[in-house]
Amino acid sequence: MKTDEAPPEADRVDGACHPRNCVALFGQDAAQGEFLDAFNSKRMHHGWLITGPRGVGKATLAWRIARFLLDQPAASDAGMFGEAAEKTAKTLDVSPDCTIARRVTALSEPRLYLVRRPWDEKTSRLKKEIGVDEIRKLKSFFNLSAADGGQRVVIVDAADEMTVSAANALLKQLEEPPDDATILLVSHQPSRLLPTIRSRCRELRCGSLGETDMAAAMSGAGSDSENNIAGLSELSGGSVGEAVRMANADGMETYGALIAMFSTLPQLDRQKALKLAESTVGRANESRLDLVLRLVDLFLVRVARAGVSGPPLVEAAPGEAELLQRMAATPDAGRKWAELQQTISARAQHARAVNLDPAALILDMIFKINELAAELAVR
Repeated sequence: MKTDEAPPEADRVDGACHPRNCVALFGQDAAQGEFLDAFNSKRMHHGWLITGPRGVGKATLAWRIARFLLDQPAASDAGMFGEAAEKTAKTLDVSPDCTIARRVTALSEPRLYLVRRPWDEKTSRLKKEIGVDEIRKLKSFFNLSAADGGQRVVIVDAADEMTVSAANALLKQLEEPPDDATILLVSHQPSRLLPTIRSRCRELRCGSLGETDMAAAMSGAGSDSENNIAGLSELSGGSVGEAVRMANADGMETYGALIAMFSTLPQLDRQKALKLAESTVGRANESRLDLVLRLVDLFLVRVARAGVSGPPLVEAAPGEAELLQRMAATPDAGRKWAELQQTISARAQHARAVNLDPAALILDMIFKINELAAELAVR
């Protein structure tokens, strides 16, 4: 990275705008309504755990809540009788042109604190975890911001990435929350959090997006992908973040190539297999390797599911439904593909951990898929 370049942000998907810059949120009306109900009925909790699959808008919701709370009048702004005028909030919308919204976007709002994996100057990489030092800074933040009055908001994105020490330090803040402070925890896997943290937060659940919301959310996130939105929605599991990553990495084209290659099974086209494997070799192709591994895993999951419930209603690539129906014509075949998926997934994780040759890993996976296809074909 050049010295004049800003370091990458741990809470931002490559190719998409940062969640703090997303004005609208799609497909999460229930979660937004639940928060507004709590706010309007004065049943506000000091800790909120925003959960759901990765990339469905949890962080965008957190930033919308933050702007909304920071835009509320402080107690010192009460009327002449000492009570602030009460009104029912119908939306979390805050004008992007207001002073608070502009400061939030610029990360210059003094009553907002963002906790995320920091940039490591020594290694020129983002740290893999949120350390305890990042959480300890909250004490200074709460002390310094108290004089400003009004709400104070902390966003932790993602809470799953905290070390044990960091989680314990955050727990202390949740046990003794400062007045007029709200802590928003974004969590992809809440089961990884301390039970005591979960018990001290109120949960807001965000669900996967449908095709219409997916298209709107991708546009709102700054993605100009012209890919098949229906196919992207299928492969991403309704996750905007995953869909953006897949679109930027030519994921739909790669999945289409996988379907075309597997369409001749058990007569495998070895040249196509070798070409795919060689495309993952080298440090520059690490993201390509991750993409291929993810797509092979998705393919096996979809084959196994087809054996139980039939081919998908929406194809992620041309010819996919016919291929899946042929490969998993019975529930028994579906179970065998599910077993292979678990085996291959475990082998892939181990291979990545020990830096096994990428080409050898991909070819091994493809050959095992071909072997099972041949076994099922003779039955």
